[in-house]
Amino acid sequence: MADAVQAAAPSLVTVQAARPVSGTVVAPGQVLTVAHLLHTDDVTVLGAGGQRLSAAVAGRDPSTDLALLRIEDLDAPPLALAGGVRVGELLLAVGRPGSGLQATLGFMARLPQPGNWLPTGAAPFRGVSGGALLGAGGGLVGLLNAGVSRGELLAVPAQRALEVAALLASTGRVPRGYLGLATQPVHFPGPGDKPVGAAQRDGRGSPWGRGPGERGWARRTGRLGLTVVQVEAGSPGEAAGLRVGDVLLALDGEAVRHPRELLGRVRDRAGQSITLKVLRGGEEQDVTVTVGER
Repeated sequence: MADAVQAAAPSLVTVQAARPVSGTVVAPGQVLTVAHLLHTDDVTVLGAGGQRLSAAVAGRDPSTDLALLRIEDLDAPPLALAGGVRVGELLLAVGRPGSGLQATLGFMARLPQPGNWLPTGAAPFRGVSGGALLGAGGGLVGLLNAGVSRGELLAVPAQRALEVAALLASTGRVPRGYLGLATQPVHFPGPGDKPVGAAQRDGRGSPWGRGPGERGWARRTGRLGLTVVQVEAGSPGEAAGLRVGDVLLALDGEAVRHPRELLGRVRDRAGQSITLKVLRGGEEQDVTVTVGER
């Protein structure tokens, strides 16, 4: 593991942001770091050998909290992607904050769903954000961020991070597909489902609840979907005729079970048409929606 850290060391830099954070070289002259601490478009970067370099912000992506820096005089190799990372594999969270190269050990507890952050199982340390999550072989698994969830170190999956970097390098922004819908999960109990727990006094216990006074289901043999609770005015969802109370069952033939899953599956499809299977008034119907961009 120490060899993997040392091999990655030349590709990790210190970014002098609002406070020192790490940066990861992802292409010649290009470094990814976290966006939320960059308050100006011109920053100073310290290379692996301590050399001071001037960097310009090429673009920021609020969704992934990534920013791309261009550094003309940077002579450092980009990290290669890890291949075939498996659940249970050991991971290394490596950064170069102001105090020098640091690393902490994690593990792959589960593979992330599309559009989700990757849990690292590693303990965060000051300045680790913007650093690299490495597989046991030293390949890049993700870009680290300790500011998303308090006390937890998460990562943007490497393939997604590199896609963001390429878009920021070419256009300075990352277009996002959207439907303009707010949704929440819903479960339609099947004949074998048994409710557990007491209903809330007002009768609105959630089938996902597990806390005091909420309802849950000992078994789930029914269907899962997303109830539309809000339709944004002027949005693609409104243009397609979607309504509050509709239940989204599938997108292009594949089930959707969580709002983050829906967002992740339309994120990169701006301008494309998708087909939603919608349950309305007890009947299923297909609704075609053209994904918007913002």
